[in-house]
Order: sequence, then C-alpha cells, then structure tokens
Amino acid sequence: MRGAPHVTTLIMTLALALCCIVGCSSTQAPSETSSESSQSESFAEVGDSYTNGYFSTIAMTGEVAKTISSMTLEQKVAQLFIVEPSVLDDLGGDDGDPMQRYPVGGLLFPAYYMESPDQTRAMLSEMQQRSQDAVGVPLFLCIDEEGGTVLRVASNPAFGVYDVGDMAAIGATGDVEAAGNAASYIGSYLHDLGFNVDLAPVADLSNGEDWMAWRSFGSDADLTSRMVAAQVEGFLNEGVLCSVKHFPGIGGIDEDSHEGRIYSHLSMNEFREGPLKPFAAGIEAGAPFVMVGHLSTPEATGDDVPASLSPAWTVDMLRGEMGFKGIVIVDSLGMGAVYDRYSQYDLGALCLEGGADMLLNPADFPQMYQGVLDAVERGELSEARINEALAHVLLAKSKLK
Repeated sequence: MRGAPHVTTLIMTLALALCCIVGCSSTQAPSETSSESSQSESFAEVGDSYTNGYFSTIAMTGEVAKTISSMTLEQKVAQLFIVEPSVLDDLGGDDGDPMQRYPVGGLLFPAYYMESPDQTRAMLSEMQQRSQDAVGVPLFLCIDEEGGTVLRVASNPAFGVYDVGDMAAIGATGDVEAAGNAASYIGSYLHDLGFNVDLAPVADLSNGEDWMAWRSFGSDADLTSRMVAAQVEGFLNEGVLCSVKHFPGIGGIDEDSHEGRIYSHLSMNEFREGPLKPFAAGIEAGAPFVMVGHLSTPEATGDDVPASLSPAWTVDMLRGEMGFKGIVIVDSLGMGAVYDRYSQYDLGALCLEGGADMLLNPADFPQMYQGVLDAVERGELSEARINEALAHVLLAKSKLK
C-alpha cells in the first residue's frame, strides 16, 4: 500500500486532468521560496501554450483519440514501456508472439543484437511488423548512440561507419556546427538501418571531473545549449526522433545513478540559471523526448523524491514553466538510484502518477506492467492519466518517417 505522499500526488493528478477537460488555463508554480520567485527567469516563452502544464487537448483529437478508444487497458499500458528485445524473448513460449500479449511501445537494442547492416534492417523490419500486427501502431525502435564512449553501431566495423567521438571533444572546440554535423551523421546511418529513436543528445553540464565528463559538451550552459539545439535539429532532419537527457541535469555529481542514489543541492533558481538552459534549448529546437533522471533535489523541491517520480519537475517545471509537450520518458528503471528504493511492482505506477509518459528498461517488466494495471484497478492511478501518457506517445508515433 502506498503512503500519504502518493495519495496527494494522485489527487493532484486527477485535479490536473479535470482542469484539462473543463478548459482550465492556469499553471502551477514550481516549488521554490518566495525570495527565489522574485529573482526567477521564466522559461514560459519556450514552446507554445500548454494547457495546465500537463496535457495538450489537441493530442486527443482525430486519429489519436480513435486509436486510444480502440485499445484495451492492457494494450494501453504496454504501449508506455520501452524494453530490450530479450525481455520479450524471455516471455515467449508456446503461446505465439509475446508482443501480442505485451505490445510494448518501443524496443531498445543493445549492441549484441546487431551483427551486420542487412541483419539489422531485417530484424527491425520484422519487429515493426509484429507491432503493427499486434496493436496497429508503429514501434519506437530505439538505440543509445551518442558517439565516443556510448556506441552501439559505430563500435562494430561490420557497419562501415565511423565514431564521431565524445561530445566533450566537440564541446572543447566551441564549434556548434560540428555538433550538429555529428548528430546528422549518426542520424543518417541509424535511419538507414531502420532505427527511429536515438536516446541522445546529452544535455547535462559537466565540470570535467564527474562521470558525465566525456559525454557532456562541457560546463558552459550557453554553448552547451547551442550544441544541444544543433544536435536535436540534426537528428530530426535525418528522420530520427531524439531525447535530451538527463533532466533536470545530472552533471557535476560524483555519484553514479546506475549504482545508487544521487543528489544535487542546487536551488530551483540555480537550476534555472545553469542546468535547465540546455534542456530549454532542446525543447525549443523540437526535441520529441525529454529523459528525466533519478536525481534527488531537496533544496529545489523540498524533498528527496527522484525527479523521475516528482510532479515538481515533470508537471510544474517541464510541462508548465518550460512548456514541453512531447514525451516524458524516465531513465532506466533498473538503475540503483530507484531499484533499491522502490519495488518494481510499485515503481512504474509511481512514475506515471508523477507525470511521466514512458517507462524505460524496468528490471522486472512483468512485475512493473502488472503493478500499473493493478494501480488502475485499485483506483490509485486513473485511466485518464494512462490515456494522457498514451496520447503523447501516439502523437509522436504519428510523426515517424
């Protein structure tokens, strides 16, 4: 059973959803002190107006609404997951294609699944067809291909493409065009293979000594903002959706969220003045996804709830103040920062209650999937919230090339 904080979150979620239905246009202010409020720089000018900071009603019109109404609750919930193909492989058996039972919204491919260009194209085409057969909507075919230390394709000589290098090296040149060209090149070979989502670029600021040092463009918020925007445009121009990560900024932290809890002690205004700027630039450039990290920010939000579960970050800041209307995806839910703190059964529902739309790589997909279904059945998570999340997913899928 969840405690009182989660009941509060549920009440707020339902209230926000109701405001969307009746046309409420106000947004909630992010958590901050009154002294911070007088100094704050608003991100409200980024993007178009956003109904109540939660859900754009346009997403429920036309084909999106028709598709949602045709789905069972089980299909809707499955669409909110991105898992590795091995998860479905493990769920196989004598009952046929596991995607018929679990029509997940996307698959994230590790390097070992890809042997050659022809094999990869055939594999991705087959997966796409299985999704169409199961639920009649496209599949997000995802990969982590940042360049440098994070590669899945360019690390394999069989693909005949080169590594663009670490983003730290590009950041050190100050050449914004080079950042955009790197993303265009990556996007071109990913699109040629059949991938339609790259979980890049990194928008975190780094002090050069943390574990994000090689993956970040650096510590200069303005330069990083321009490079992130250039990369978003580069990916989109090649027909590949992308995700700025890891909101609200996990650079400059010694701890690694793969291993355990991570904390930032910046205030909300300090986030606005630095780490949030590259994310705002990525949003303005049209980023379809924002990946939220498992960062706890007690000085900014007044508690140690990770950002991936926090309405203060996903609803108030990302949706409301920053005007983001795309898909809010949480970082891998098998990471130590949340794995040791929440059960897999509860964690997915808590993320959705907190404002997330998609759940990435749970450590136990069947448990998390069932936990979300049961939370709806118990009335702890509304089906309206599921529909809101799914509308963001389907709206993005309608733009796949």
